[in-house]
Amino acid sequence: MTTANKLSQFLPGDFSPKETVALLAGKGAYPDIVKSKLDAAGIKSVLIAFEDETSPELYSSYPESSRHLQNVGQLGRLLKNLEKSRARYAIMAGQITPKKLFKGMKPDLKALLTLAKLPRRNAETIFGAIAKEMGKIGVEMLDARSFLDDSIAPKGFFCGNSWNLREDSVVHAMNIAREIARLDIGQSCVTSRGTVIAVEAFEGTDKMIERAGTFEAKDMIFAKTVKPRQDYRFDVPVIGERTIRKLAAANIKNVVLEAGRVIILEKEKVRKSALESGVKIFGL
Repeated sequence: MTTANKLSQFLPGDFSPKETVALLAGKGAYPDIVKSKLDAAGIKSVLIAFEDETSPELYSSYPESSRHLQNVGQLGRLLKNLEKSRARYAIMAGQITPKKLFKGMKPDLKALLTLAKLPRRNAETIFGAIAKEMGKIGVEMLDARSFLDDSIAPKGFFCGNSWNLREDSVVHAMNIAREIARLDIGQSCVTSRGTVIAVEAFEGTDKMIERAGTFEAKDMIFAKTVKPRQDYRFDVPVIGERTIRKLAAANIKNVVLEAGRVIILEKEKVRKSALESGVKIFGL
């Protein structure tokens, strides 16, 4: 087993823990968890923070010499910051507000020239183009699941031990999630007794859950999966404590996750929140 495999099954085989990792930090707890994992492994990291996205607490946790703040669209500045940091690897952690990719991005000249070459503009193509530019300066984008092996959704019940749902209803929910993922619409849906209540699209998971809750349907199931050709460098399906709170508020008490693929952030916090709110979580 290589050193990389010992650290995480998602790292490239030639990963060197002696090199610097740039943490491209979005919203939520994800970046904080990745930083703690890097620190625990003794891996030096630098922070690339984004205006109105990265938490001020995470930003202040880095010394001034190891942190850089910029707008999402400043690709030229990103590349310069990576070179200045002498980073060999980069890892994306946490969500960038989807609308930022279309409004408020403030692209610099480098970004404009890169975007102009894209036949389609979505999160995957935009971040893919950014990764390609990073590769040109010797920075490798890591799988965003790296160091989070213990956060992968397990098979069977993660929270709860049974539910009053028909098996075909559970399978139907996951089949719908997989189909919309295949069509690159979203990765989550809400169903009720074989009826599709809501599917996730550009508005994101939270808004979809809120919308589904307004229908007050019975036995609702929230299902989350991955795309058939998921690029885990930029897009890792995640649920966390906030997701559980949203589901409970919408009276959605049944969760089905793609086992081995979806990440459960801060598992014990999620389990505690789910138990308190009566939400059952199952890995299919």
